[in-house]
Amino acid sequence: MNVEKITETITVLLSTYSIKVLGAILVFIIGKWLSRKLANILRKLLKTSKVDETLISFLGNLAYYTLLIVVVIAAAGQLGVNTTSFLTIVGAAGLAIGLALKDSLSNFAAGVMLILFHPFKLGDVITTGGTTGKVTTIAMFNTSLTTPDNQLVFIPNSAITGNVITNITANTTRRVDLVVGIGYNDDIAKAKTVLTNILTSDPRVLKDPPPAIAVTELGDSSVNLVVRPWVNTGDYWGVYCDLTEKIKLTFDQEGLNIPFPQRDVHVYNA
Repeated sequence: MNVEKITETITVLLSTYSIKVLGAILVFIIGKWLSRKLANILRKLLKTSKVDETLISFLGNLAYYTLLIVVVIAAAGQLGVNTTSFLTIVGAAGLAIGLALKDSLSNFAAGVMLILFHPFKLGDVITTGGTTGKVTTIAMFNTSLTTPDNQLVFIPNSAITGNVITNITANTTRRVDLVVGIGYNDDIAKAKTVLTNILTSDPRVLKDPPPAIAVTELGDSSVNLVVRPWVNTGDYWGVYCDLTEKIKLTFDQEGLNIPFPQRDVHVYNA
């Protein structure tokens, strides 16, 4: 008699819970498929809106895993699990994880801001946090720069958004700023003419806007002139270095002096 009751009970439990387990499995499989489908639809919509690829990937993954959590909760409810308690546990776990990873979440939020507001893009040369380099990757937690001496530097995104960002290559043209000193006995008009000829002879110097040459300071040992030609951004350092050398060589040929600080020492015998 007892064996019959036990067998009957087991049969009832199996029939009851097998249906629930089967229902939970179906909910999970169908829900997962729908989650992936909806996430892909979101990615396609973002691509047609010409959103940044990094942001498309991030938002697509975020949508997928958020929907997957909903599916898991629905499957657990199908099994008879108290979803209210389950959500409370998930919320508490999320709070604990958030507190433990607050620095990482700060970098994550900063990464989202960088992707949304585009202060720079891949390939730009920027200066931030005392580091100058070409942007090679913009990830959700850090950004990597390749420095001029080919070092790879990883900077936390929060350190970038919390500092001044100078995008050196954002514009197509840049101004080269040089300061050239001549002696007080030298002819200022002649120096301006020589500098103008030097700039005119360099095809990399742009005619529009025109270069500026002007006296800016009567220094302790020299009359200082600023030389400010405009060039394409890619030509900046080449023009800067070549002009510096050419100005020195041409001034020597034209008899124009570039003064340097001197000190007279008088020695007295005691």
